[in-house]
Amino acid sequence: MEKLHLHSASKTFGKKKLIQDVSFTLQRGELLGLFGRNGSGKSTLLKMLFGTVKADTISLHIDEKEVKPSEVISRQYIAYVPQHPFLPKQLKVRDVIPLFHTSEAKQDAVFYDPHIATMTHKQTGVLSLGELKYFEVILLSHLPHAFILMDEPFSMLEPLHKALLKEQLLQLKHHKGILITDHYYQDVLEVSDKNIVLKDGIVHNIHTEADLQKFEYLK
Repeated sequence: MEKLHLHSASKTFGKKKLIQDVSFTLQRGELLGLFGRNGSGKSTLLKMLFGTVKADTISLHIDEKEVKPSEVISRQYIAYVPQHPFLPKQLKVRDVIPLFHTSEAKQDAVFYDPHIATMTHKQTGVLSLGELKYFEVILLSHLPHAFILMDEPFSMLEPLHKALLKEQLLQLKHHKGILITDHYYQDVLEVSDKNIVLKDGIVHNIHTEADLQKFEYLK
């Protein structure tokens, strides 16, 4: 079972120590929920893991092998679904799929997903937020990466799309390690196996909503 181990991650912006000393583990078959107030550094932490934001310090190991953040993308260790839409708006859904998957089997797996099959003729720019987020998650979940990071996947989704996304996440975690951060904490708690909260640059393990109150994520 592949395991990702992040140790001693830190990041400073000017005089502000946003992330001080963050460590956690994530393995295939697990979904890890990451919580934190606005401005706590959750998105920055995900981008540090993905290698698009340079950390002050970071130690990343996958299966006990040290991995540099600059290798994460090129060696296909970690996939990343950002908070905001990232697909070309003018392309149709069916034309986006081959940009991410060259094998016919992978293309078909996305194309014939029951929900995506109903919108393959549409441009991504006209999809609802729920349709677009669902498509992005399914599109990237079929990449070969063992781990996938998701920033605000439930935000602004309608109940139908939330339910569809939860079903997919529960299936996806059978063969990937997933890290999710989202302010819709109840949705995350429904699908997560373990959870952490980022406060004052440090992560703490949490198990219940009461723990989220204890660390002042919930008032």
